[in-house]
Amino acid sequence: METRLSPATSGPVTARPPTAPVPPQGSDHPKVGERVPRVTFRTRVRDPGLGGDNPFRWQDLSTEELFGGRRIVAFSLPGAFTPTCSNEQCPSYEQHYDDFRALDVDEVVCFAVNDAFVMYQWSRRLHAERVRFVPDGSGHFTRGIGMLVNKDHLGFGLRSWRYAMVVDDGTIRAFFEEPGRNDVGADDDPYEVSDPETVLAWLREHPRPARS
Repeated sequence: METRLSPATSGPVTARPPTAPVPPQGSDHPKVGERVPRVTFRTRVRDPGLGGDNPFRWQDLSTEELFGGRRIVAFSLPGAFTPTCSNEQCPSYEQHYDDFRALDVDEVVCFAVNDAFVMYQWSRRLHAERVRFVPDGSGHFTRGIGMLVNKDHLGFGLRSWRYAMVVDDGTIRAFFEEPGRNDVGADDDPYEVSDPETVLAWLREHPRPARS
């Protein structure tokens, strides 16, 4: 990557590289055929029996529970309340939820390296009632799937690169990774291939295998 001096500040400015090539997508992505990482998510669930102003309790959710015996469309993004995630990606998946269900998808799941409290408040802000928001607060799932990136240049710390995938019974069948994955901010937060329309097009060409 080229570094040059800024005429205005005489300080170093890192020139952005050309647009990164799009990696193989869908059925051709190298992750196809891999099993999702085995982790436990720390979630919060409403329990009316608790009473009070905050009737929620901790409940563990394993990847076996989430993916086992089911076809899941999952997408992951850099962070709750961030612009592209809030204004485009999450609302689009919520809007297309019925289209996914019509193609025999059991559930649509959103992952982010944020804690359960943040994910809950974000889903409420978005009025998301159908997409399931799953907190990967410590990033164990994201690290295991190879999509953990360093966002220190934004003060975010470790976060998820943007991607989507189709998972059958814990096995990745299609993977859609945004181009230019990096740890130094050499990107403009691309949102080109992990959109719901791209995933739906793949699903229409790849019906769910018959269940035994």
